[in-house]
Amino acid sequence: MDTTGEGSPGSGKDAQSLRQEILDLKKKWGEKLLILTHHYQRPEVVRLGDVRGDSFELAREASRREDVEHIVFCGVLFMAEAAAIVARPEQKVYHPNMNAGCPLADYADAVQVERAIAAIEEVRGKGSVTPVTYMNSDASVKAVCGAAGGTVCTSSNAPRAFEWALERGECVLFVPDEHLGWNTAAALSVPDGEVVVWDPWENGGNLDAAELGRARIILWRGHCHVHTWFRPDHIQRARDASPEALVYVHPECHRDVVALADGAGSTRYLVQAAEQAPAGATIYIGTEINLVTRLDMEHEDKTILPLARSLCPNMFRITLRRLRDTLACLPDGETVMVDQEVRENAQLALERMLALGGRTPTGA
Repeated sequence: MDTTGEGSPGSGKDAQSLRQEILDLKKKWGEKLLILTHHYQRPEVVRLGDVRGDSFELAREASRREDVEHIVFCGVLFMAEAAAIVARPEQKVYHPNMNAGCPLADYADAVQVERAIAAIEEVRGKGSVTPVTYMNSDASVKAVCGAAGGTVCTSSNAPRAFEWALERGECVLFVPDEHLGWNTAAALSVPDGEVVVWDPWENGGNLDAAELGRARIILWRGHCHVHTWFRPDHIQRARDASPEALVYVHPECHRDVVALADGAGSTRYLVQAAEQAPAGATIYIGTEINLVTRLDMEHEDKTILPLARSLCPNMFRITLRRLRDTLACLPDGETVMVDQEVRENAQLALERMLALGGRTPTGA
């Protein structure tokens, strides 16, 4: 495994040297520095972080640390943006690799979402649709939803966000993960006939007025390739190999996969499922491979296996070398910047999510 930089594997000596440099830089900055690591990061990066977690809980944690001035977010870029949105004015947010984007977030941009809202309102009337965007979206999309009276949700509190949105308007526009949307609609017992999929690349979303007029939930055509990789036959193979095994998956998976699993939930849910399983249990988990591998290493009394191998290459872009270089450039390195108007409206959407109550928002 490449532990130092992109392209060529680093020797154990190289990795050891980088780890020591990072530790020395952490010691130099002390409590003024906070390194946040998402669950999907490489194990060697996670070990050097100060806090491990999901996207939004990490962002909130940083804003609560009164002594922290420099926040280094090891995850994909939308996560660092969320940290910059909720950070205090005196805090700076850094990202070790600005090219570590999120293909799921890229399925929707602000202009497309604005056009979709306008098209739906043209059919159903002003204020008829309440937009809800998944945390896995860029800051400008969150801002559009905030300005339009909508909110943000995570994979754990999506049902409550949908309920809230339906209380406010006739229908929900959910951006950008259609599979989390289908699974949330199923959890709320919304009939399939009241759910439609908006294709942002087709005129009118590839929906006619009748379809838009009857829909309660309008889903954006987008997906996470990490989680749509899993298929029903993966679950069947797991059960054939270990009939007593437990199977847990992320709700970004296809709904036929979710229906066959023993449970589905956010990254935090999957971590807790592994923690709470009895000693001796065999557990298959359908999510990013780095998390599954680390859970197996951390729970020696259990056998934790990937439902299938699925890697997020963008999460993998954060290396020890990238982290070292970022820390070495403090306090003058490139920071994650969010336009003030975008920040204000995105923060409004995030604040609405926190005000919803219900299921605790624990990230993507």
